Amino acid sequence: MVLVCPMPKLIDKLSNIKLAIFDLDGVIYRGDALIPHADKIIYELKEQSIRVIYNSNNSTATRKTYVEKLKKFKINTNASDFYTSASITSAEITKLKRNAKIFVIGERGLREELQSFGHKIITEPLNIKEIDFVIVGLDRDFNYHKLAIAQKCILEGKAKFYATNTDSTLPVARGLKPGSGAMVNALITCTNTNPERIFGKPEPFGIKMILNDTRVSAKNACIFGDRLNTDILAGNRAGIISIAVLTGVTSQKMIEDLKIKSRNSENFDINLIPDLVINDLSEIIKN
Repeated sequence: MVLVCPMPKLIDKLSNIKLAIFDLDGVIYRGDALIPHADKIIYELKEQSIRVIYNSNNSTATRKTYVEKLKKFKINTNASDFYTSASITSAEITKLKRNAKIFVIGERGLREELQSFGHKIITEPLNIKEIDFVIVGLDRDFNYHKLAIAQKCILEGKAKFYATNTDSTLPVARGLKPGSGAMVNALITCTNTNPERIFGKPEPFGIKMILNDTRVSAKNACIFGDRLNTDILAGNRAGIISIAVLTGVTSQKMIEDLKIKSRNSENFDINLIPDLVINDLSEIIKN
């Protein structure tokens, strides 16, 4: 006699989910360590024919890099499963202009994504006026020279200023380091110009792109994230179910404090409050 184990069921709040969007660092892994249960939960979701997509604000890595990283955790993915702030920015920029000439403050992930869409990266512009866009992402080799070129392209040329994201910090294995917001704000300061668009979370560009590409309705989608002011805010703005996972930077106390603030302030953005809070991903499965 063969015993058939019943398929694990999702908690009621997620019973109609067809698409699960995951932030990466702080939800699936921390640095180079897998967060317990993450691999098993992703497997269970796929077994139930739920599409799994990964949405990261980190513009420094290519989607191929993410495929290889998750493979080490025994999570099988394809490059098309990843929507990074770099890939989202590249797709949106292409809608504005094809074969653009771009000055980049950023790393390999952003440069390669832009090039894959047919754009040309200009590192030392001889003619400032030929630069169509200045695009800023996290750049761990950021320096005064790059900032000066970007400033000149915007103030003396025709370049439009865009940013992949404005995260103030970057989570690392031990604590935090400066995020791309430090580079973006440096350029804002010296040009007195704000980015025309910011494509990463908390802007809903990426989530709406994912919904469109997967042809899943917002009411049948959810996002798992560890940051209230990026993941949760983006999910709520896009109209999908937002789930805060307490394995990253957000604590239960932070959420409770925000709820109190929301009751006492007319100007509070209610979209910072998640629909659901879980300690880790295993809690989405019914016992």
